[in-house]
Amino acid sequence: MQLRRTSLTVAVMVTVGAAGVSPAMATSRAATPAAGSTTVKPGNPAPSYNGLALTPPMGWNDWSYYQCNISQQLILAQAKALVTSGLAKKGYDTVTVDDCWLAPTRSSNGTLQASPTLFPKGMAWLGKQIHALGLKFGLYEDAGTQTCGGYPGVWGHEKQDADTFASWGVDYVKLDGCNVPVASGQSALAVYQKEYQTFSADLVATGRKIVFSDSMPAYFQGTSDWQSSISDASKVANLWREGADTALGQESGDAKWDAIDYNYSYNVGLGKYAGPGHWNDPDFLLTGDSGLSTTEMQSQMSLWAEMSAPLISSTDLTKLTPQALAILGNKRIIAVDQDSLGVQGHIVQRGKNYNVLTKPLAGGDASVVLFNSGNTSQTISTTALTAGLKGAGPFTLTDLVSGHQTATNGQISAVVPAHGTVMYRVHRGTTGKLASAVSMAFANGALATGKKTPIKVTVTNNGPSAVNSGSMTLSVPTGWSVAPTVGKVGRLKPGASQTVAFFVSGATTPPPGPDTTILTASLSYVSDGTRASVAGEDDIYSNRAYPSLASAFNNIGITDSSNYAVGNFDGSNNSFSAELLAAAGATPGATVTSGGVSFTWPSAAAGTADNVQANGQTITLTGSGSALAFLGSGSAIDQPGTVTVTYTDGTTSSASVGFPNWSFENGTDMGATVAISTMGRYTPTGLATRPTPTGSSTTRSRCWRARPSPRSPCPTIRRSTSSQWVSSPDVRPSSGVDDRV
Repeated sequence: MQLRRTSLTVAVMVTVGAAGVSPAMATSRAATPAAGSTTVKPGNPAPSYNGLALTPPMGWNDWSYYQCNISQQLILAQAKALVTSGLAKKGYDTVTVDDCWLAPTRSSNGTLQASPTLFPKGMAWLGKQIHALGLKFGLYEDAGTQTCGGYPGVWGHEKQDADTFASWGVDYVKLDGCNVPVASGQSALAVYQKEYQTFSADLVATGRKIVFSDSMPAYFQGTSDWQSSISDASKVANLWREGADTALGQESGDAKWDAIDYNYSYNVGLGKYAGPGHWNDPDFLLTGDSGLSTTEMQSQMSLWAEMSAPLISSTDLTKLTPQALAILGNKRIIAVDQDSLGVQGHIVQRGKNYNVLTKPLAGGDASVVLFNSGNTSQTISTTALTAGLKGAGPFTLTDLVSGHQTATNGQISAVVPAHGTVMYRVHRGTTGKLASAVSMAFANGALATGKKTPIKVTVTNNGPSAVNSGSMTLSVPTGWSVAPTVGKVGRLKPGASQTVAFFVSGATTPPPGPDTTILTASLSYVSDGTRASVAGEDDIYSNRAYPSLASAFNNIGITDSSNYAVGNFDGSNNSFSAELLAAAGATPGATVTSGGVSFTWPSAAAGTADNVQANGQTITLTGSGSALAFLGSGSAIDQPGTVTVTYTDGTTSSASVGFPNWSFENGTDMGATVAISTMGRYTPTGLATRPTPTGSSTTRSRCWRARPSPRSPCPTIRRSTSSQWVSSPDVRPSSGVDDRV
């Protein structure tokens, strides 16, 4: 568990007019990893420092889903679910208890002790129960004086705690990096390095086989010492958290996907540190959490396996859907992650919103991932040669999700949905009769009410044998019509293409805001005497502008005392108190003045839900003036972002804007000024107040200009035409919140 340190590119919603306290930005973490190469890099050739974790660790950890809401009953229920679900047999063999398991103080002799309330039978007893299930036992601790949750850390007790863990039967230790004391004049990196080296040596000295997870690099992400911290961790640990957390279980789906995409982006370029006994850890698998689509869960699993990442689930295993269980338990994909060669996959090809990754496997095969990070489906194509497989075809393509096999002359191509992946195992040569691989590509007109919209699907034969015949159908949303019902595909020689045209009607104009319509083309065909099929999604993405600010915002960030549970300002179910805001002058429809600019407080009822946060919306504004200003709140951490204005003449201007922490922080950070301040907020358990202004919840105003300085006053925009606020392309936003500050 680390505080998420975000460096974000975001789209900002204007909170003028009827806007309220919705977070005024949306998170988009652009994938900007190090360039890949068709030359396979061997990674880290050094032997495992303790002889352990020769393949990436697998298991379950409570933190992302449960945080501190844990108990011995919960941990044992999840351990049993690993066994009964069949996941344990597939390699998920370690159960790790994260922060908050500790008592607030050590025993009289300085020994760590478990919370008597949460773990009344102690951790040695818990470890025996986990071992009795055939599983391994993991525990969390921290390198500092306290854990991130405020419990005793190992600082000054390194050997004693290592010996305690060994005596309790611990098999895996995760050492976080909060509260490490760094004195004035000391190098933070040197202090962290020494502490982790010391504890690593103390674990080895116990004589027990204990896998060591090092969190040091996560505390240097974004600094010039980051790579050095990773290099050092790779010498004293089996795996290391090198960056931000994945999203917490209660955060929105957008936050979770953004976290997955961001963690992928910083992890994918670190392959030189990875190898048997040494693994880059981009944090937990969120498969099974709410808010993620099946496509997004599958993408994380595929990308993590391709990057030889630890596969550590953090969700409620007792409530896994069949789809989530199938994703976590896919033996073909697990085999890629656990491949004995231990090379981390790397990027060999990139384009607009997509990456192609390859990973060499023991025995000469390669795993290839086509990853679409964008908001719309696209056909992604590469070749076996680009993936590192030299020589002439044919090659066998095994779809690692479905297990379906086809033959290709070298072309690797698929329609990949938004946020989706297609993952193949590529093998030189073929066995028996395999149908030729066929790819699809879509071209479509604009959807409009009452009009027939053309949808064209081009199919290409990428295999060594002819496609003798085929038929295609196009599924559309309920209430739509499509013609023809079945499209015919004639004989296709190897390398040949043919286009099938459909017309759809019955579509309604999409509502304002981001909207996706999914059409699915399915082709059944015969090749080399073998019947095969292929399908592809055409997810048509639109983002119509809201006609006004009032129509784009809501009041879910405000709740009154009669029903405070409906609020969810930041993904952690916090909200502003309507009563306290009213006392500060912020009543429905009231005018709020800050920094010389007036804002109209939203008139929607408290708890009204729509867009709890910026979600990539575009908003049409008219009028003229010398400045633009924003009213909004950030989150439990600072929220910087980018706003883009498109003017009626087609020109644009962009600049950075940001809001600081909405409570417990200086109100002038990032150039903001406090517009409204109250003395408390609602949490899931009621009203939380503090006796000093530092505990206030605040709404801030922020000015904007084309090239603002960090603390500039409201500047001038030298235009007086009507304007439209436009999000950055492919923004998938979130509040980006970790409320544990």
